[in-house]
Amino acid sequence: MSKTFWQDKDFEVFQIEGLENRMTALIENVRPKFEELGKQYSLYFSGVLGDEYYSHVAKHARRSVNPPKDSWVAFAPYKIGYKALPHFQIGLWGTHLFIIVAVIYEAPDKVAIAERLLRKKSLFKKLPNDFIVSGDHMKPEATSIKDITPKDFEELLTRLRDVKKGEFLVGRHIPKEQAVKLTEEELFQLVENTFEQLLPIYKTMINLK
Repeated sequence: MSKTFWQDKDFEVFQIEGLENRMTALIENVRPKFEELGKQYSLYFSGVLGDEYYSHVAKHARRSVNPPKDSWVAFAPYKIGYKALPHFQIGLWGTHLFIIVAVIYEAPDKVAIAERLLRKKSLFKKLPNDFIVSGDHMKPEATSIKDITPKDFEELLTRLRDVKKGEFLVGRHIPKEQAVKLTEEELFQLVENTFEQLLPIYKTMINLK
């Protein structure tokens, strides 16, 4: 039987009490997998987008009390950081795996990004029904793309434009129960397929023709 990439213990990290204990488990169990994904998909993005992309594995370094509720590796064409730019992520909450592209509140170009997305809303109609959208990267909940109304979707992008804390995330959530059954090959195929679907949206975000 082929080896699976994620295991139950990777998701169970987020149930461990205490910052130090949870961080120890994250570093031992999960971070090596993010680093592996980081090497693979930074090369992928560099190849398909024609610029050098860097991986950024979450370090949670600023935390002094509250243990992290999720963790990830992010991808952007900037070596120092990624939060000020639209970026791709592969990450875990205790309940699911996420594969997304995101614009979060730190992005100084949020207004222009939102306006470009509002003009290209038709791009989102091409996404598969199992994709999700969200307006808050700090919460695990998201709305299925097939269930969101055109009015709610427009409000989500308008909030990204007009509200300082506005954010926008789109991609896939894979329930833990499904994620732990994926072989390495199946996971890599799923990640690449998801990123391929998201590339036109990302190119719109960064105004790449």
